[in-house]
Amino acid sequence: MKRLKNIQNKIYPVLTIVVVVVIWQLVVGFQYIQPYILPSPLDIVKTLISDFGNIMKDTEVTLYESFIGFFISIVFSFVLAIIMDSFNIVKKSLYPILLISQTIPTIAIAPLFIIWFGFGVLPKIIVVIMVCFFPIVVNLVDGLEKIDPDYINLFHNMKASRLQIFYHLKLPYAMVNFFSGLKIAATYMIMAAIIGEWLGGDSGIGVYMVRAKNAYQLDKVFASIIVIVVISIAIIYIIDFIGKKVIHWR
Repeated sequence: MKRLKNIQNKIYPVLTIVVVVVIWQLVVGFQYIQPYILPSPLDIVKTLISDFGNIMKDTEVTLYESFIGFFISIVFSFVLAIIMDSFNIVKKSLYPILLISQTIPTIAIAPLFIIWFGFGVLPKIIVVIMVCFFPIVVNLVDGLEKIDPDYINLFHNMKASRLQIFYHLKLPYAMVNFFSGLKIAATYMIMAAIIGEWLGGDSGIGVYMVRAKNAYQLDKVFASIIVIVVISIAIIYIIDFIGKKVIHWR
């Protein structure tokens, strides 16, 4: 029964996508909407196949920026989360600032990074760090502070040091929240790099999309979106798979 429910949960969204694509193809095919306004799914697939090499060449640049920023975010998040958990005054001082930082529109501050750091990959990496850092560190801090006090008291009674409590108790329990934060950040990291590329750059899938849009080649824009979506879903599934292995005890 459980297996049947899981199959149904996967089939329904797939069927919905298929229906939408078929209706989309029919609407454009019968010229209710002109192809230069909305290309048909078949045209998008043809473009994806014919221009796949160029798309992937630019995608590699975007993935490089995304993963570098993502891994730096993870390192910074771990360091700051541990400090905030160890020193309550640091948490009280920084936590509100972290919340306020998320009210700043990324698209408004990204041009400043381009002015300060140029048109290379560094501004895009900084944008990715800004976007990915918050969900990871907030989830980690949440996980570290929501340990059952009875467990901590037990470790104290066993004369465990702060390092032992952190390594054997807090860190394993915080991994549940950590991977939740990772999945949230993973959905944003490629988007953040693309926003940086939109606002200034000479390579990357964001630059490819801007050039295609300016030339009214919307089939290339949609082909780029498909590649981005597929890669993003693959990354989330990989993180989910690793998470299940790491927190198998859950």
